[in-house]
Amino acid sequence: MSSPDRTGLASCLAAVGYVADGGLATALALMDMLRRPLLLEGEAGVGKTEVAKALAAVHGAELIRLQCHEGLDRADALYEWNYQRQLMAIKAREGADADAVEAHVFSERYLLERPLLAAIRREASPVLLIDEIDRADAEFEAFLLEVLSDFQVSVPELGTIAARSIPRVILTSNGTRELSDALRRRCLYHALDFPDVEREAAILRARLPGIDIALAQQIAEMIAAIRREDLVKRPGVAETLDWAAALMGLGVGRLDADREAVFDTLACIVKTREDRGRLPRAVIERLIGRVA
Repeated sequence: MSSPDRTGLASCLAAVGYVADGGLATALALMDMLRRPLLLEGEAGVGKTEVAKALAAVHGAELIRLQCHEGLDRADALYEWNYQRQLMAIKAREGADADAVEAHVFSERYLLERPLLAAIRREASPVLLIDEIDRADAEFEAFLLEVLSDFQVSVPELGTIAARSIPRVILTSNGTRELSDALRRRCLYHALDFPDVEREAAILRARLPGIDIALAQQIAEMIAAIRREDLVKRPGVAETLDWAAALMGLGVGRLDADREAVFDTLACIVKTREDRGRLPRAVIERLIGRVA
């Protein structure tokens, strides 16, 4: 599909279940307009990865994901050769001309695409998600910057491979490491925070169409109140959705009408022993009283 304006894009995202605020919709529209990568930064759980998934759905595009981690190198991100098949081919051609064997085993047939190479070789523009770039080291970040600048890579045995179509690139960061100024200059930037109560209630209604409007509002208010507590890991939007689905499955219509179910389903949103200790029944009762 052609790229919609920011208002149209927000509507398209909502249609696939992602409720974006105006700032994010504008950043995504500018990403298409300027053909620049978009860096999304924010706490784990605010919905950064879901932006890429929703954008791929909106454009009917393939989503290609590079999950970053400590020790990530070029081979993990670009390509590898299928060494086992190459060895089998070499053995099968024993006695053949050495140059011919080399040309055969270092051909497309034995090339294993990794996410970056896959993204630039697609005929139709995919969405390339480079997830948690802050977990990779500075050396990989510099290499990535080179790829994003030229959208081409060099495979010594095959030559330079240029992009057939420019992918839509979204990078995410949880802020565990400061990213380089060079990478930030190359990208557009948007900071994502947890949604406010009204937007989180809208997300619940979009992703769980059968939810009662009043229950969605109560859950959104309750989650906002829980996030204000002194927790190690504040619940993200995915946890909100899990909790709402659990409460619906148990037939809960209002939080204050079934306090026991509320307390018993905290496993959906509280993920550490320390946080569980910080949300005893007395605290949950107090928070329910605020949203009732």
